Amino acid sequence: MYSLTKTLFPEMILVAAAAVCFLLGCARSKGSRQLAPLVAIIALVIAMVSQFSMFSAGGGSADPWQSVQLSELARYVKIISAALGILLVLLAWPTNSDATAGPSIHFGSECGEFFGLMLLSLTGLFLVAGANDMMLLFIGIELASLPTYIMVSISRPLPVAQEAGVKYFFLGAMAAALFLLGFSYLYGTTGTVYLHNAIDADGSVLAGVDSVIRAAGVGLTAWQMFAVVILIAALAFKMAAFPLHVYAADVYQGAATPVTAFLSFVPKASGFVALLKILYAAGGSSWNLPVEIGQLLWWIAALTMTCGNVLGLLQKNVKRVLAYSSIAHSGYMLAAAAALVTAGAESATYQQLAVRGILFYLAAYGLTNIAAFGVLSLLPARRPQPGSSAETFDDIAGLGRTNVALGLAMSVACFSLIGIPLTVGFIGKVLLIQPALQAGLVSLVVILVINSAVSAAYYLSIVAALFLRPGETAPEPEPAPWPLPIVGAIACSVIGILALGAVVPVMNRGIDRAAAAAHLEINELAPEKPATTALLGR
Repeated sequence: MYSLTKTLFPEMILVAAAAVCFLLGCARSKGSRQLAPLVAIIALVIAMVSQFSMFSAGGGSADPWQSVQLSELARYVKIISAALGILLVLLAWPTNSDATAGPSIHFGSECGEFFGLMLLSLTGLFLVAGANDMMLLFIGIELASLPTYIMVSISRPLPVAQEAGVKYFFLGAMAAALFLLGFSYLYGTTGTVYLHNAIDADGSVLAGVDSVIRAAGVGLTAWQMFAVVILIAALAFKMAAFPLHVYAADVYQGAATPVTAFLSFVPKASGFVALLKILYAAGGSSWNLPVEIGQLLWWIAALTMTCGNVLGLLQKNVKRVLAYSSIAHSGYMLAAAAALVTAGAESATYQQLAVRGILFYLAAYGLTNIAAFGVLSLLPARRPQPGSSAETFDDIAGLGRTNVALGLAMSVACFSLIGIPLTVGFIGKVLLIQPALQAGLVSLVVILVINSAVSAAYYLSIVAALFLRPGETAPEPEPAPWPLPIVGAIACSVIGILALGAVVPVMNRGIDRAAAAAHLEINELAPEKPATTALLGR
């Protein structure tokens, strides 16, 4: 049995490190700015190692009386979030002489605040992974999102960044209102804030949402159905899914490139993890939800991937292309979510495969996007501005021939996003398609495959612009040396893409981790009385 302190140890480390970063930001000296990213790296390494040590200890049981659960799902999400968080910190590393900016970001004297906000956002994702309580789940989702609004605005001193931050904030406020509306109806119809069964200090069972629905034996009531639909709509904003996907292109374009890479993983991961938890609880500790929920997810998945890929074909800005790519990839993962609900209670194995596919693909997509945006952050823009790097196809034209290593790294990332064999993207798509086929969603799989083929047009246009299009004829200035932190992040990402896609032992290890995390069951009874009272519990 893990104490509440041990359960929340990684979150406490990240919050403490964020506080240190904010204090360093108050100093406003060059030395303090240089320390902030180092503090963030150390905190993320400690958080990740703590989860690996818990894995090796074999402690897979949960604490049912706590609102924060130490489960295999939580550990998996925390490990991949911390690992990718380290790479994201490296992408945003300040590399100029006074530590106020990097090749593609310019946060000025707010360097400490920027990395503090980054750590708080990752803390929110950690809380989402372990939440067993509606209130804590809402807090985690919003904590993962609120810092990103500020990060977008301070990432470069340009009007387009402030405009993107304002748009993102107001749409995020609307999504937060939808969350509260959905949770209020779910609480009102079940009488509990727990998502799963919990135990009070005296040993009596406190009913969770899942147990209330399971005990009723009639599935979801009309108001519970309304609550689940509203929550799916709110999560669509975090996942950049149809119909709340329209903000993505403007925000991705307006933010500095390292922040765009951050946005492509952290909010999306928090949305999908929350979706899995809510669907599992609403199904009564199963995925046995009404057929209408499966149909809703089917249409959202189909429309999301189609809108993302069709609109991506029309873009001239590479960051907007990758924004619509992000929308399309949300659709691919939602196809597995639709299979999860459609398979039915008698197909538990297929349902576990669907959860495994979503969890593995989250890690694969985050890794691939870090490589793609990392390359963009090092390629220069034709018209340099503070905190700006290559964004348009004209900017990257011919740069693959003069920067062969970066061009090859971008090619690997694009091939992975397409789903070409020997990359992690291919394995991820296979893991998403397999449960959809087994659930009988053949038409959705056909739509997914067609959309993947369509996406190849704009991904390959990026590669073609790098290597085949003529570049600027004017003499180029002597290129500056590449910053080691950013090069390291790109190299680690490319190695991960190829290792998880082509090296069988590494691939199987990653799939096995995702499969272990796909079991969302939480023990209904504890082996002994808890020593602590529930956090936010009754």
